Amino acid sequence: MTTTTDALPMILDEVAVVSVERLSSSYLRLELGSPVLADFGVDGPLYDQRIKLVFPDGDGPLPSFEGADESWFTTWLARPVRERGHMRTYTVREVRGTGDDTRLVVDFVLHGVEGHGEAGPGSTWAARARVGDRVVLMGPRKGVEYGGIEFVPGTARRLLLVGDETAVPAVASVLADLSPQAQGAVFLEVPTADDVQALAHPDGVEVTWLPRDGAARGEGIHAAVLAHVGAAYAPPSVEPDEIDPDLWETPTYSSSGEEVDLAVTQVGHDLDDLYAWIAGESAMVTGLRRALVKGLEMDRRQVAFMGYWREGVSMQS
Repeated sequence: MTTTTDALPMILDEVAVVSVERLSSSYLRLELGSPVLADFGVDGPLYDQRIKLVFPDGDGPLPSFEGADESWFTTWLARPVRERGHMRTYTVREVRGTGDDTRLVVDFVLHGVEGHGEAGPGSTWAARARVGDRVVLMGPRKGVEYGGIEFVPGTARRLLLVGDETAVPAVASVLADLSPQAQGAVFLEVPTADDVQALAHPDGVEVTWLPRDGAARGEGIHAAVLAHVGAAYAPPSVEPDEIDPDLWETPTYSSSGEEVDLAVTQVGHDLDDLYAWIAGESAMVTGLRRALVKGLEMDRRQVAFMGYWREGVSMQS
């Protein structure tokens, strides 16, 4: 087993698959364990906490991070792909156990199923994973600032959570951490009706599942969200050159480099008390951002829009 130094501000170490569960046509759940996960944690709820997993390149070796120091990322990038493997981003679906028995639950979308493109290194590895297989994990260490949580509703009185199949694990984790008094709505688009899951959520939060079942991506979720906020529906029209492949807009950050004024501007409409968190395929997210921010004049500091992936483009991390 590769052991990294405790001097690193985060966990960067090997973990092992301790259970494999096929949830549906599109989802596979892996439970990852290692004594190093006794140090895993953040100051507060996990919400949509992101982690990194590093997979082997095909049948190549699992990358080693033994003796890694603060230059680890540059050193890792300098290796040939066959040695460094592939890094991808995932959300912690759930933490189970404590101490040396801590387990992280990670749900994978199996790319290559209906409507979700070709399989990448992460989904390919997950589909073949067996108990005992190992992967490198990078995640937050207790007591150390790490980042990776974008769900920050502040004082909003209502929530709107929107996601496609890649955002379901993050939404599920957020729902599990919400106050029992939370109010709002959730819209989740998944490839098929078989992918609908039972999610724990506050009584005041309504969860709507939108299986595509062959329909165009984003069409159903766009219509449902606009109906929910009281806007007239118009089919999303987003040209390929209008899609930011690195789309990541939160109340405190803009991937476009736009300066962010932290003061929310109240415009006197029914959405002033709403916080929206929207994640998934970049074209879908772009269409909803345009409808809410430009069309309905929601203050962009009331929303988090995150392009988790872009159809037809291989994600790098």
